[in-house]
Amino acid sequence: MRISAIRARLAALGALPLHQERVLRDWVQGAAHERGRRPASDFLPKPVRAALPALDAELAALVRLVSCHPAHDGSERLLLALGDGQTVETVLLPRDGVCVSSQVGCAVGCRFCMTGRDGLLRQVTSGEIVAQVVLARARRPVKKVVFMGMGEPSHNLDNVMEAIELLGTEAGIAHKNLVFSTVGDLRAFERLAAARVRPALALSLHSTRAALRAELLPRAPQLEPRDLAEHGERYARLSGYPVQYQWTLLEGVNDGPEELDGIVELLRGKYAILNMIPYNTVPELAYRRPSWERARDIAAGLRARGVLTTLRDSAGQEVDGGCGQLRARALPARRIPLRQG
Repeated sequence: MRISAIRARLAALGALPLHQERVLRDWVQGAAHERGRRPASDFLPKPVRAALPALDAELAALVRLVSCHPAHDGSERLLLALGDGQTVETVLLPRDGVCVSSQVGCAVGCRFCMTGRDGLLRQVTSGEIVAQVVLARARRPVKKVVFMGMGEPSHNLDNVMEAIELLGTEAGIAHKNLVFSTVGDLRAFERLAAARVRPALALSLHSTRAALRAELLPRAPQLEPRDLAEHGERYARLSGYPVQYQWTLLEGVNDGPEELDGIVELLRGKYAILNMIPYNTVPELAYRRPSWERARDIAAGLRARGVLTTLRDSAGQEVDGGCGQLRARALPARRIPLRQG
């Protein structure tokens, strides 16, 4: 179910744009239709009111909680089932954030990620994306939404941008607290620049060496790191939000002196933040997480050299919760058939 389809369905019942916005606002805010000075019974056309119970039930069924995995850091990793039985992961983050998935699987195939091992199975619709936020809000407050879960948002632009527009206009979430994460795609830069709601941008960098980045992200657009940074800088100046460069720190891979020199050369003086995240070790994969002391020294060294650097722990370490792991563990038991496409 796409948000555009919900609007069309409401319009067919006689709902004007302001009526459509009211129904969608109630949904994304988890609010009762009869609230406030203009309850639905006085505000919405009669055919729309008659259709609300069925529509509400359909929206509530877009995602269903399968399992919850709380962590000591305050995060919760949720495995959610979609209407067709496929599953995605959503993470409730500390400090009122939620990380949502935009695809079932992923076509980029990052070497250090479990999500892409089965390839892309299907797109997550804009309704299913927003439904992840609605479910999260039923569990705790949500003031920030990051598109950093399963999938590559730039490969599902229509649905992701539709979800971002609704969240940025009706959900009471500041535009800077909507974060579009991507490996870098020229189409995404164009759509973001022209969007009604311009989210903050996070770019998955992971290496300043083009050959190594291509090895780590084998099916990402083959943009040189310098070109990626130039596109990011233009969007940062346009949106007014610094670009967040994502760097998964892999022991012995992208944590050496050559990479650190490359980061300084690429990002010093840019309107940017480097988010360094020590790898969340996955037993099935060959990459390893560096020690926290080593990661802390690297971040401190970059700060001393003029690169604004944050060091963040990947949420859910103790529940073995790297992106895609919950779904991977659940699949053999659930026996959901996989398909490419």
